[in-house]
Amino acid sequence: MAWFRCRGPVASPSPPATMSSIVNFMKTTQADKRFPNQNQANHCWNRYNEWVMCLKGTQGDEDACKGVRQLAVSLCPCEWVEKWDEEREEGAFAGIKFPAKGE
Repeated sequence: MAWFRCRGPVASPSPPATMSSIVNFMKTTQADKRFPNQNQANHCWNRYNEWVMCLKGTQGDEDACKGVRQLAVSLCPCEWVEKWDEEREEGAFAGIKFPAKGE
């Protein structure tokens, strides 16, 4: 079972046993002074593109960029992440250009 939605990294093969361990286990992105408003759409877009830039900088090493992916997935709506993943696979993504795995 994946603990991060939207095909994010699987942090553990088994779920944490107690609620306090779940709270300590889960992380989300920190506040960013570049995005002071409640609407976090731009923050989400930047986090996703930071993940793509990480992939680009590590020649597609998803393990090295797992934490950056988690930040994007924790902030962005699931539908957006899935749509952007599909667009990357199709070569139609409007953000940072780096081919999806399998291309």
